[in-house]
Amino acid sequence: MKRYAFFLGCIAPLRYPGIEKSTREVFKALGVELVDLEGASCCPAPGVIKSFSKAAWLAAAARNLALAEKAGLDVMTICNGCYGSLFDAAHELREDEGLLREANEILAEIGLSYSGNTKVRHFADVLYRDVGIDKIKEAVKKPAAYEVAAFYGCHFLKPSLLKQLDDSENPRILDDLIEAVGASSALRKKKARTMCCGAGGGLRSQFGETAKKFTEANIEIMKGSGAEMIVDVCPFCHLQFDTSQSADGSGLPVLHLSQLYGLAMGMDAGSLGLSAHATPVKL
Repeated sequence: MKRYAFFLGCIAPLRYPGIEKSTREVFKALGVELVDLEGASCCPAPGVIKSFSKAAWLAAAARNLALAEKAGLDVMTICNGCYGSLFDAAHELREDEGLLREANEILAEIGLSYSGNTKVRHFADVLYRDVGIDKIKEAVKKPAAYEVAAFYGCHFLKPSLLKQLDDSENPRILDDLIEAVGASSALRKKKARTMCCGAGGGLRSQFGETAKKFTEANIEIMKGSGAEMIVDVCPFCHLQFDTSQSADGSGLPVLHLSQLYGLAMGMDAGSLGLSAHATPVKL
């Protein structure tokens, strides 16, 4: 059985615990063990911490990586931002002995050390490469026959030369994963799949209305393509799409990929946290 250190991040457990639960249940059904990474902190968000202090960002990330290394496990994230931050930090610490040494000097103060061997994986990549489309199809009990707007977001595929997950300009991983459970990818081969949700780089915090306009432009494209719902792979994108739409029932429901998979595997919608969304989810 494959095992990963399960990195929750901040937004999923605090704002969308249904994403956490659906991920746990889906991976359990697929024969993958998710091990809680006890003591983990924020990834930390590179758009905030790294902008002020690269050393602090690397040390905080190295602490999370060291916890996983101590457990003998690679990290699996359910968030693009967490994936981007931890992946980038792991790469820099592995490639630069000086940075690794500086990070370890800080970690030594709390009794930890990091050798630079932890790999960081995104859950969608784990589904695609480690579990595989065929096994996913076998687990489907109730095909999710929806027209879906796949949304990759910013940090899943890029920097593409380092991650090498897919063609960053014309990807297919998420589209294939969506279609594996019976849905149709309404935006396949359309540029909108890889645009920013509108919230990235601190825009949501500092210029909320501008961020919302960007989000609304994305949603307009999705609706124009006939999508019945949005499926993302990042709780931060999830938060932005969910809370930027009207609660009058006219918006597009927003599901994390794990929640779509939970539905397709016959799990109860309530237990997947769909009732906790700001934008009503009608199935």
